[in-house]
Amino acid sequence: MDFFLFVIGCVALLAGGDWVLRGALSVARRSGTSEIAIGLTLVSIGTSLPEMLVNVVASIGGHSQLAIGNVLGSNVANILLILGVSAMVRGLPIRDNTLFSEIPFSLTATVLVGFLANAHLFDADPTLEISRIDGVILLGFFLLFLTYIYRIWGDQHTIEVSQTAGDGWGKPLALIAAGSVGLGVGANWVVEGALGLSEALGMSESFVGLTIVAGGTSLPELVTCGLAAYRGNTDLAVGNVIGSNIFNLLWVLGVSAVIQPLPFEVLSNTDIMMIIAASALLLLATAAGKRYWIDRREGAVFVVAYVVYVVFLIQRG
Repeated sequence: MDFFLFVIGCVALLAGGDWVLRGALSVARRSGTSEIAIGLTLVSIGTSLPEMLVNVVASIGGHSQLAIGNVLGSNVANILLILGVSAMVRGLPIRDNTLFSEIPFSLTATVLVGFLANAHLFDADPTLEISRIDGVILLGFFLLFLTYIYRIWGDQHTIEVSQTAGDGWGKPLALIAAGSVGLGVGANWVVEGALGLSEALGMSESFVGLTIVAGGTSLPELVTCGLAAYRGNTDLAVGNVIGSNIFNLLWVLGVSAVIQPLPFEVLSNTDIMMIIAASALLLLATAAGKRYWIDRREGAVFVVAYVVYVVFLIQRG
């Protein structure tokens, strides 16, 4: 039954990812908004719903390590696995504002989470957690990100809006809504099935969050970005990954901590450092050539790095 649920969840993810992508592209054409702005907002929200739903349930149930592991593991998978696979499908050009604004903002969000979680590390009686106040701070930085999105949204309009202004909005918005539901339901089925299969193996909550749950909730990004890259919508793929990482760190963790403070294990600092290292690898790969680009060979390096990380997690237990 668990295996059947896992397979059905994957099918729902494939359908949901396709619908979100089609709907988002229609919105971009009708509004004259760039793919990168759509990827950073509508698609990122849709594909981050699984992380959000899983973390809300985990926070209410007091499973803090599952919630934290889900976000940290998903962000590592987003950069190394999803961008890597997408680049192997089709080379990914990186825009200037992505390289100099959005990736550094994502990196800053990672450092902020690490700082807040370890703020009391050197106290006489250290109790590490992401508190409710920390959650409010994360949500405040998320509002700053939304302000940035609002500015680039206004700057990215083109004359295409006048060519499509008469088209209806019902169908693309319905596709995005239905696709988001499919992604959320599918991801939950994948996670539920995977957890059922893993219980017999006696895996820890942190390990399950970093691997199986993070992998399951990252499948929407993988499906959406893979389809976007295959169809040549590379800006949408890149915007989706960077936007999802920012949403996960600031919105998902912020809301989770406000619902219930999240105790933080020192061991999780390794995973935060892995996100920082993956972001640094992304910046290095992008800026290394004559143009800002992630080619197929660099994408393969990203995927290999992710496999090494998963092996490390298995050895760590």
